[in-house]
Amino acid sequence: MSRYIGPSTRLSRREGINLMLKPIRDETGKNPLEREYKNYPPGMHMWRRGKSSDYAVRLREKQKVKRHYGLLERQFRRYFKMATRGENTGEELLRILEQRLDNVVYKTRFIAGRRGARQAVVHGHVRVNGRKVNRPGFLVTVGDKIAISPREKSQQYARAQMTLLEGVTNPPPQDWLQIDPGKLEATVAALPSRDDVLIPIEEQLVVEFCSR
Repeated sequence: MSRYIGPSTRLSRREGINLMLKPIRDETGKNPLEREYKNYPPGMHMWRRGKSSDYAVRLREKQKVKRHYGLLERQFRRYFKMATRGENTGEELLRILEQRLDNVVYKTRFIAGRRGARQAVVHGHVRVNGRKVNRPGFLVTVGDKIAISPREKSQQYARAQMTLLEGVTNPPPQDWLQIDPGKLEATVAALPSRDDVLIPIEEQLVVEFCSR
């Protein structure tokens, strides 16, 4: 299973915004974008970069979405194709990405960080409607119950992760998820909306780029 294994903060620096890939690090003020140190795009020639072209602006917006949700190009294109079947392609794309299982686990705050949520799913720590699902891209729907496996190892792991998130504000509570921290369970009460996306995204630019 392919995935990006490089430094997360480099991605945020490249896009010029906090992609919220390391919520604990962000709370401690160690994110490079919030300090003078390395508060600029990566690369030795970053100082030569001038005004971006229209193509570059749309490309950066697409890359921002991909990197926030931890997707590769082929996965992203598949979701975009699914989104074109809806009335508003941009909003439909973001809604689909919000329904990914790794994103849902991340937003339940049972596991610290998006990478950690993905790893928890792949390692079999997560159950959907009582069945183990180890595909991060599994799309949940209304009524689905997401829970940490009842195994002692999984329960201890999740509770240790939740301890790390004490005092951390991101991700904030989600209205479309009914969460029971005591039982380590969450129920999808409604489909996510455009407002549930945590970072600023101009989805129309993404649609324009992918529709070329």
